[in-house]
Amino acid sequence: MPTLTFTEETQFAGAFRPVGGRFSESQIAEAVDLIRNADRLPAHRHEYLLREAITTSDFPYLFGTVIEHEMLARYRFAAAPWRPYTKVSTLINFNIHQRHMLDGLTGRLPVVGEKGEYLVDPKPIHSRRYIQLVKKGKQFDISWESLINDGLGAFSDVAQRYADAAANTEYFDVTSLYSSATGPNALLYGTPIVAPDGTNVTNQGALPLTIANLETTIQLMASQTDALGNPLGIRAVHLVVPPGLEFTARQILTSSVKAWVNDAVAAAVPMPTNNVVAQIGLQLHINPWLPIVDATGNDQGTWYLFADTSHGYAIEFAYLRGHESPEICMKSSDKVSPTGAPLSPFSGDFATDNVFYRVRTVSGGTQLDPRMTYAQVST
Repeated sequence: MPTLTFTEETQFAGAFRPVGGRFSESQIAEAVDLIRNADRLPAHRHEYLLREAITTSDFPYLFGTVIEHEMLARYRFAAAPWRPYTKVSTLINFNIHQRHMLDGLTGRLPVVGEKGEYLVDPKPIHSRRYIQLVKKGKQFDISWESLINDGLGAFSDVAQRYADAAANTEYFDVTSLYSSATGPNALLYGTPIVAPDGTNVTNQGALPLTIANLETTIQLMASQTDALGNPLGIRAVHLVVPPGLEFTARQILTSSVKAWVNDAVAAAVPMPTNNVVAQIGLQLHINPWLPIVDATGNDQGTWYLFADTSHGYAIEFAYLRGHESPEICMKSSDKVSPTGAPLSPFSGDFATDNVFYRVRTVSGGTQLDPRMTYAQVST
């Protein structure tokens, strides 16, 4: 790579200025390359360019933009596992919001005779659930000395770590909607549990994860009814298991045949050997947070089924509208130069020279319809 002259270096550092109030993608890419030393410059030249960039008034803000871009990219990749079986929504404020549910009007139609009167349909059952957002976050600081000594090395994984923190927080919160320290969450599962419409719903058992037991649980979900006794025809699509059941679940969902043992006492009974469970399109989700949330000792044997979302949702997770992604920000320095001009945020605060960053998320969740899920607790 050709050696940069002082003028070129100064122009390079001065390139980190927003155009029209925003940084371009090329500026962001250039800043990333500089921070990571993509050109593999010698250590002394890399440090020189970093020092000069830091002294410009706009680079700190560009650096914050770089961190935010990397954080959101990592966050969107990491935050997805629970979304396929969760209703994701937005709320406009921190007030308690209602979720209205309506059951009824789906019963069989009675015969109407000639000139007969159409009977009034029984009044549908109306029920409510409640959801509220909460704010979560934390701050961290980097000393000015670390910036000088490490050449921004301390910042190399800030985006990844705080994206992971936001994703982990949401994953834990969603898992806590259907699991708890005592096993399946009592607000969603029971033998029976009272659904919002007043229906007694049994959606919890004690079967280990096997082909036969998975078939049984799928059938139990399909036999759930509404408040008027009409079948809902719920189809289980999502199988959620802890890491301890991953290989068992994969064997069940990939095996084309199933074995059976002849009872030596009773006469042999012919039975199908095709594993139809592997043909119905169950989606497997490995939730590493289940053993963390569940403290019963059965955490590695408890598994869950969730319905196809076209039939309904068992849980809901909401964000504050306009804040669906975590926010990371930098504290402006409270120092000024002797001439009164503000200093770069990278110069730190007046009292300690520390540089401060903060991350924030705003979200909340609630349980919806217990008929859209089933839990099996195996000891």
